[in-house]
Order: sequence, then structure tokens, then C-alpha cells
Amino acid sequence: MSRKRCGSLRGRGWKYGSGFVDGIFPVLSPIANQILNFVQNEANSNRIWDALDTLPHTHSTWDDLINVAVQLRLNKKWDSIILICEWILYRSSFRPDVMCYNLLIEAYGQKTLHKKAESTYLDLLEARCIPTEDTYALLLKAYCSSGVLQKAEATFGEMRKYGLSPSATVYNAYIDGLMKSGHSQKAEEIYKRMKRDGCEPSTETYTLLINLYGKASQCYVSLKLFNEMKSQKCKPNICTYTAMVNAFAREGLCEKAEEIFEQLQEAGFEPDVYAYNGLLEAYSRAGFPYGAAEVFSLMQHMGCEPDRASFNIMVDAYGRAGLHEDAQAVFEEMKRLGIMPTMKSHMLLLSAYSRAGNVGKCEDIVNQMHKSGLKPDTFVLNSMLNLYGRLGQLEKMEEVLTAMEKGPYATDISTYNILINTYGRAGFFERMEGLFQSLHTKNLIPDVVTWTSRLGAYSRKKLYTRCLEIFEEMIDAGCYPDGGTAKVLLSACSSEDQIEQVTTVIRTIHKDMKNVLLPV
Repeated sequence: MSRKRCGSLRGRGWKYGSGFVDGIFPVLSPIANQILNFVQNEANSNRIWDALDTLPHTHSTWDDLINVAVQLRLNKKWDSIILICEWILYRSSFRPDVMCYNLLIEAYGQKTLHKKAESTYLDLLEARCIPTEDTYALLLKAYCSSGVLQKAEATFGEMRKYGLSPSATVYNAYIDGLMKSGHSQKAEEIYKRMKRDGCEPSTETYTLLINLYGKASQCYVSLKLFNEMKSQKCKPNICTYTAMVNAFAREGLCEKAEEIFEQLQEAGFEPDVYAYNGLLEAYSRAGFPYGAAEVFSLMQHMGCEPDRASFNIMVDAYGRAGLHEDAQAVFEEMKRLGIMPTMKSHMLLLSAYSRAGNVGKCEDIVNQMHKSGLKPDTFVLNSMLNLYGRLGQLEKMEEVLTAMEKGPYATDISTYNILINTYGRAGFFERMEGLFQSLHTKNLIPDVVTWTSRLGAYSRKKLYTRCLEIFEEMIDAGCYPDGGTAKVLLSACSSEDQIEQVTTVIRTIHKDMKNVLLPV
């Protein structure tokens, strides 16, 4: 396999055992290639079906159609898969097998069409086709992606009705689906249920959980799981090692990330672009841009071509360190190599110049985005709000807000957190409080940053009593303080008695708090 395309096939194959596994591609006949090209280039669905009607109904045609559908799956062309599989099911004289139904269930799931996925499952049963564990795994993910968790739970009962016990494959699909749909706590519960039911976690199970805790900035829980899997004779794969590199990278723990990276190599794996990107991220988050640059050079020297994510990480690494000219140079190099910068690429460059307080350059970047056909999103406009606010250009800040509220751009809680913080720092308490009180009319819930920013305004004036009042409001609203809140509240104190009172209150609250993530 060539390294030219940054080369990893991970996650691109058929995940649940249809016969096409990661890294093994269907071999397309000349006819199959013609079908594939036609389906990909023809926008009219009726013309596609009419063309498929002309195909001879032979075994080789069947093989060609399924191979084309699998190839489309590798390219994530879900609409095209739906067209082909629906034609097979509802218009052709072919008798579909379970693989055809599974492809269609997955495609509907990816499009969050859980009712159609369910209907396809019922059609499968009606056709006296035997569902496999893959069928249930894909149905679970379809329900999770649509947020229909009750039906996902019911799928386990449906499996047992057909004499199938949920295997690691099914549990993994459920955990993965829950994680991708933002239900991390539920994913942990399912993992615990899996172990209680005596189903042995697989390499994929551990990799999923390591990712879950890594993304929650609980890298040492990830490490505990990593060590547990090795003690259970469950062999980590390259994805597992990369998940651990990423877990440490998110917290800027370079040495730990490097240790895992070395273990990956000692285990006989060649680091791919994902592993190198994890190591790049570790140095970036830790504030060592030149360390990231060394890793970037190393990956190229080792024949692993950097991808767009690699360049974005380098732009961010230099930007975080205040080296906006270096960030710009990486951005330009990416374009020179023919890698088109995305919205994220522009946002990272914008952040670099925003940190430097270079308003003109930030405005140029936003204009360049418009020229490139990229529509600035909420994050970009929030960055501009924050920049104008920090530099005291309140009129420009309010112009951006007006454009966001009147135009097609969505405001979020971060938008108003920036404004509340800016008004508070400028001493415009009435404007700050007015904005805070208006949040409920915008269907926004104040978060810990909102409350802490509001507290900070009064804390800077040493208005201790008012700070305590707001702190009590915060707790009553169900928003718990973090370290920043405690620091702001303590800075409002002007006597030892007040410091002792605040310390006691904060300790009491933290004793009552429950961890968001359940222990493993």
C-alpha cells in the first residue's frame, strides 16, 4: 500500500464481518466499474434505476452490484447505496441476501433514517432471511444516531427472540453508536453491562473506551484500561495505541504520549499518519511548537505523508505559542502542496493572529474565507467578537453581534460569554446583567464560564457580598463551580474571615458533587 495518501485503511472496510474487512477491497470487474462510474456521476435516480433495469439478471451481475455497493460504502456514498439496494429489493427479480439488507440498514442509519432502517429489518424477516449479529449491530447504530435509545435497548430483546446472545461485536456497535451520538455516560453503562453479562471485551471494546476517557480528559483512566486489556491477554492494535497517544496528547503530556508511541513501534506496528498526528498534538498542546516541528519532519523522513490534519495541528502549534508568522508559513505550504485549507484551517490561523491582537490580519482572513466560498461559522465570528472585546473595540464587537443575530449565523452560549466577560471587565454592569437575564429568551442555559465571568466583574471591585449572592444563584441553578470559579470568588475576599468562609463553602459543594463520568 502506498504511503502517498497518508496511508491507513482503518475504519474504511466493512466493520461487522460481511466478508469485506478493513484493508481488503472488492475486486471490480469492467462492468462493475462502469456501474460504479455511472452511479457516481448520474444525479437523476430514475435514470439510474432505468439503467439498472437493462442489466442481465445473472450471478455475475449480482456480484457486480454488491461489489459496487461495498465500494460506495468505502467512499461513504450512502445515497448511492440506498439507490442500488432499494432497486434490488423493490424493483429487480434478484432475491436479496442478508448482506444486501445489512448494507441498506447501515446506509439508512448513516442518514439518521432509523424508521427506514427498521422497516428494512422487518422486510428482511418477511423475506425469511436470517438476521446476523451484524444486522443487529447496524440496527443499534441506526437507532443511536437518531437518538432513539429505547428502541436500541429493545434490539437486545429482539436478538434473544431469534436465539442470538449479544456478542462483543454487538456491544461494540452499541457503545460506538452511543459515543458518536453524545451519550458517553450511557456508553459506560453498556460497557459495565457487557462485563456483567460475561461477554469478554475485545480489542475494539477497549479502544472505544480508551477514546471515550481520553476525550473526557481522563487519560489515566484510559491508561488503566490499556493496562487491563494487556493483563487480560487482549492484544492492542494500532488503533488502540493511537487512542492512548491521543489521550495523553489532549492533556499535553508529551513524555507519556512518546512512551506509548514507542510501545506502538516495539509491538511491530509502523506508525501511520494518525499516530504521528497524535504525537504532533501532544507537543502543540504542551506549548512546544518546535518539538511538533521535529515530529512533522520525522514523519516525512519515514515516508508518511502529512495530511490536512497534520498541517492544521502545526498551524495551531505555532499559533498557540504566539508564532503567527510560522503559522502563516505552514498555512501557505499546505496550499502550495495542493491541500485545500478547510474552515478549520482558517479558524486556526485566525486564532493565531487573534492571540497577537492583529485585527487587520484577522479581518483579511475572514474576507479570504468569503472569497474561497467558505461561509464563516459561529466559531469564527465568536473569535472576532473576542478579539474586538479584548482590544476594547466595543462598537465593532456589537456590530458583529448584530450581524449574527440578524443574519444566518447562530449565536451560542460562547457568544454571550464573550460579551458578558467583556462588559464585566469594562465595568458596564447594566449591559452585562441585561445580557445575562436575556439568555433564557434565547433558549440558552448559562454554563460555568457564564457564571464565572459574571462573578469576575464584581470580584474585581471586591464586592464580596454580591459575589456570594451570584454564587448561590449559580448553585441553585444546578451549575457547579470549577477551579476558575473558586479562584474568582477567593479574589473577591478582602479579609481572612471571608477567605475561610469561601473555602468552607467550596469544599462542602465539592463533597456533594457527583463525578460526571462513572468509574470503570
